[in-house]
Amino acid sequence: MIRFLFVDLAFFIAEKESPGGLFKSYLCLMLFADVAAPESIKSRLTELAGNGRVAHALLFFGQDGGAQLPTAVAFARYLFCGNRGTQDSCGTCASCLKVNKLAHPDLHWVFPIALSKDVRKSDDVISEFREAFLEFPYLGLNDWFNSLDAENKQPVIGKDEANEIIRKLNYTSYEGRGKIMIIWMPEKMNHEASNKLLKILEEPPDETFFFLVSSAIEQLLPTILSRVQMIQVHNANVSEVAKVVAKNFQLNQQQAEHVAATAQGNIKQAFLLADDNVSGNIYLDLYRNFMRNALRFDPFKITGWIDEIQGLGREKQKQFLIYALQMFRNSILIKHIPQQITGSPEERDFLQKFHPYITTQNHEALTEEFGKASYHIERNANSKIVFMDLALKTNELLNKK
Repeated sequence: MIRFLFVDLAFFIAEKESPGGLFKSYLCLMLFADVAAPESIKSRLTELAGNGRVAHALLFFGQDGGAQLPTAVAFARYLFCGNRGTQDSCGTCASCLKVNKLAHPDLHWVFPIALSKDVRKSDDVISEFREAFLEFPYLGLNDWFNSLDAENKQPVIGKDEANEIIRKLNYTSYEGRGKIMIIWMPEKMNHEASNKLLKILEEPPDETFFFLVSSAIEQLLPTILSRVQMIQVHNANVSEVAKVVAKNFQLNQQQAEHVAATAQGNIKQAFLLADDNVSGNIYLDLYRNFMRNALRFDPFKITGWIDEIQGLGREKQKQFLIYALQMFRNSILIKHIPQQITGSPEERDFLQKFHPYITTQNHEALTEEFGKASYHIERNANSKIVFMDLALKTNELLNKK
């Protein structure tokens, strides 16, 4: 069982496979220090809190699966913290521990749901949302609906939800530090829900804050955009991602930098790679065997390799293809500027032996073919067909004179 290093108080480790299936343990990323967002954004938020200038409605926005949701939660935790510092929450007070579990009584949640007879509002599936978020806070909409087994249903925030928001926010704060309503994916509000919230967004009850967290602000009504202060959460750079990976996994800084570079700064890809790196780099073995078998094109070994990777699931299949792209890059670097290569001794050893087969003549075509394969896997193409086709094309490119 993979273990994670929690930097704030570790309130639990789940020794079971999680519903979403991405990781084998739950993560706890609620401190600013643990969020893979630009430091400038974190500093801006703590400065606003320190000066007492937090707007009553903030809109955190970025790409789907970006850092805007954990950033919003870290800021909520910072505002609730009873012993916060100038840069971060204390991590140990009663409020911090409640936010750890998404169980703070003054932190309210709204998110897209698949409407049914039994599910009319977010509270009906709040336990499932907590599990999904605590497993991996950089949630995308597909991740959330996959965890519900509702991939083919329409995500929506409806009028019943809007009525519930108004009802909850009219209550008095439990702990006297105000109330925070996080609305994740407000672009999924239907027209009726959006209109119902306009008045309370403009004039919320005292000590009430709205945190809207979006990945498609162009879909929001102009009347909503006019009522919020916008905070764009850009993607973290590779070094910022490496810092977070090193802090949350049992990896040294060099390993974390290699993981972040391989993932090209994508935090979800970096965490998936780091998850496997803890127990040994399965992607090196997959890459080594694939390239050797594709070079000679042994159909029996290729078929066996395809059966192996099919059993790992689509997330790891995509990780393998990303890993291969980084290995192609390192194969070119080793010929000209080897000091820029990151990786384990085992990876360097294989590169020394295999890099002559990756040339300036076939590098671009290999990169294109592996990119196409990733595109098709992402869209649920038959993985056996995708990887057999990739093996045939790789054989042709590796042997091209």
